Amino acid sequence: MQTKKNSQDEANFIPKQLYAFVQYYNQNIPASFPRASAKILQKFKETHEELFKDGGEWTVDKHRKKLMDWITSNREML
Repeated sequence: MQTKKNSQDEANFIPKQLYAFVQYYNQNIPASFPRASAKILQKFKETHEELFKDGGEWTVDKHRKKLMDWITSNREML
C-alpha cells in the first residue's frame, strides 16, 4: 500500500517541463517565499547550466532547494 508521503517523495524525482515545475513549486513552498515564474526559471537555468546537462528538465529533488536559495539571494535582480 502506497502512502501519500511515498507518492510525494516519488513525485520529487519525476522530471517536469518548465511550466509544470513552476506550478508544482509555487504550490509547495511556504507562503513567505517568493514565487517562481517561467522567466525566473529561465534566468536560473542560464545561471546554473551545469544542473541541466542531463536533458534540461526540472526535478524537485535536484532543483527546488537551489532555486529557493537563488531566488531569495537575487530578489532585487528579478
